[in-house]
Amino acid sequence: MYAIIDCNSFYASCERAFDPSLIDKPLAILSNNDGCVISRSKEAKALGIPMGAPLFKYKEIIAEKNIQIRSSNYSLYGDMSERVMKLLEDFSPEVEVYSIDEAFVKLPKSDDYQTVGEHMKNYIYQCTGIPVSIGIAPTKALSKAANNIAKKFPEKTNGVHVIDSEQKRIKMLKWLPASAIWGIGHGNAKRLQLKQVQTAFEFTQLSDDWVKRNMSIVGLRLKKDLEGEPTILLEDELQHKKAIATTRSFEFTFSDRENMKERIVTFASRCAEKLRQQNCSCNIVMIYLKSDRNKRSDSYFRAKRVVTLPYATNSTFVINKYALKALDDIFKPGIQYKKAGVVLTGLIKTDALQLDLFQNENPKHKKLMLAMDNLNEKYGRQKIKLANQDLQRTWKMRQAYLSPEYTTKFSDIIKLNCDTI
Repeated sequence: MYAIIDCNSFYASCERAFDPSLIDKPLAILSNNDGCVISRSKEAKALGIPMGAPLFKYKEIIAEKNIQIRSSNYSLYGDMSERVMKLLEDFSPEVEVYSIDEAFVKLPKSDDYQTVGEHMKNYIYQCTGIPVSIGIAPTKALSKAANNIAKKFPEKTNGVHVIDSEQKRIKMLKWLPASAIWGIGHGNAKRLQLKQVQTAFEFTQLSDDWVKRNMSIVGLRLKKDLEGEPTILLEDELQHKKAIATTRSFEFTFSDRENMKERIVTFASRCAEKLRQQNCSCNIVMIYLKSDRNKRSDSYFRAKRVVTLPYATNSTFVINKYALKALDDIFKPGIQYKKAGVVLTGLIKTDALQLDLFQNENPKHKKLMLAMDNLNEKYGRQKIKLANQDLQRTWKMRQAYLSPEYTTKFSDIIKLNCDTI
């Protein structure tokens, strides 16, 4: 049986785990630079705060309805996610991290999966303070649908729903809208709508041939999974990771080449660091630039450039070299740039690199990168920088409502004052 563990309102739950005064209060988490709402507690949803709501448009409503807001605290969220995923390994060695707040687990055989699921839920909450919903079923697609029921009806299911009979499978598929099926994208949802398919059950009644012709082999696997035949199996997390990116909006717009070079080098360096942390190398570097779309006096500008590397690498020096080449191709003077990004794709495991007879990176890079990473890990990220980065500049988002990091920064660890008797 497969279980999917989904953390409820994850970002909000992380905040509440360390600040109990936020429990049962409407809470909204803001995106980078406090731009818009990216996560809401159920109380905030009930008050009509939509996902993606721009803060400047909803400030009056937020104040009027006493909605608590917090800036994104990704250091805290990432650490709490890692803790939750680690706890899941106590129940099974086969854990696939699906996203920051979701993971699939292949469970050992049991006579009572409802009890197993409730034990997992209670264990995670006891150890982290993060509430979760759990769906358990014979396949990943069915467990995802079961999780929808657990979240929709928490009182009836106690946060855990198990599909362990044909009757439950059919009942659940007839309840689930076709557009809500896990893995059904916008295009396939339209195709099913034209076919007058309204529910997941009706989707499973289509012929295999039609599904394969119109929705590819991926759609056919999904259909088989919903029929109870496991065809979407657990995968290695890095195996399906497509890209690593660092993108930022600037606090102020600027139009000079030197400032833009410094930002691109900084973003590319961070991407290279992420690559090495995951034991990966990349074959492709892409950069993009954007102007401020909100300034109506200026025409909106955006451009991107993709560069294929001569060999796969995770060297900061090599990646920066080609990122700057891409920048030279697309940079236009006189434009007020507001955002830039560096994306690394074509990822492969560094252990599986194939050497080229005529060109490979300098072997000294590997030792130098290792030394830089060790120093930054010991003394704090961005302590060691490249010479073409601004040594006095550390990019900082606008985070007017940022909570302490609690678990990843010594100065933010909660202190308890106990009176001696």
